[in-house]
Amino acid sequence: MSDSILRVDRLSHRYSVQWAVRDISFEIPRRGIYGLLGSNGAGKSTTMNIICGVLRQTEGEVRVMGIDMGRHPIEAKRHIGFLPQKPPLYEDLTVEEYLRHAADVRDMEVRDRGGAVDEVLDVCGLSHFRKRLLKNLSGGYQQRVGIAQAIIHKPELVVFDEPTNGLDPNQIVEIRHLIKSIAEERTVVLSTHILSEVQAACDAILMIEQGRLVFTGTVDDFDNYIVPNTLYVRFGSLPDVGDLTRLSGVGGVDDLGGGQYRLRFTDLQEVSDRVVDESSRRCWHLQEMRVEKSSLDMIFAELSRKSRK
Repeated sequence: MSDSILRVDRLSHRYSVQWAVRDISFEIPRRGIYGLLGSNGAGKSTTMNIICGVLRQTEGEVRVMGIDMGRHPIEAKRHIGFLPQKPPLYEDLTVEEYLRHAADVRDMEVRDRGGAVDEVLDVCGLSHFRKRLLKNLSGGYQQRVGIAQAIIHKPELVVFDEPTNGLDPNQIVEIRHLIKSIAEERTVVLSTHILSEVQAACDAILMIEQGRLVFTGTVDDFDNYIVPNTLYVRFGSLPDVGDLTRLSGVGGVDDLGGGQYRLRFTDLQEVSDRVVDESSRRCWHLQEMRVEKSSLDMIFAELSRKSRK
């Protein structure tokens, strides 16, 4: 897309003789949260470091707002905010001092720095900690400071690498809400290996395994990646498993107990019709029938398995 904020074209990177990332290409438009999903060691951090200009790729091209990161890194980086896995904090500075330093590093206009600091303190819920030394903040608030430094110059693209790593459940929820609010005005790329984080926060997914891109699409596309082939049914009476197995289109039956069964099918419409007809004819008293979708974990495992072939 011509208006994409980020374009990655045939990106590859090698450490010594080992390829960490191999031939990855994708484009991202301007708004929303895009989850970069993959197991530990899949190549997510390498990809993010290259996108942000921290690491120079072996092959391929990265463009931010149409600017080639390899040829014009300073200009491209003006449009990026980056929070690595460990926030780059100077712990003997106060929150305010550190954010002023971040504004200085970003080469912001001197007259704009004070207002920018006040704004990100407010957005990130840090105003009452502005005079607090960074080393005296909890992990959750240190992460907020890391997010604040990433957005202080109002970049179009913000990249977060495992932003909830090491936080407790309450802190994770708070950071997730903060990231969603940030994404209302800019594009966010969020790296994680936690499936629930993707489901809770992201609009779309890019999945990397074994250094290769194995999936791109919406969260719904990901959720429906494996075509469902099982039907859950619950009856008021207890049909014989053999009778259910002999229904046309049924490939197998699991007896779950208490009148509950899982039917493996080849044709959903055929099996559904037969279950309804036979339940009525044999007085099985059908109470519930639904298609079982694959869990995110199952889909993740399937995509990971395919990447190893």
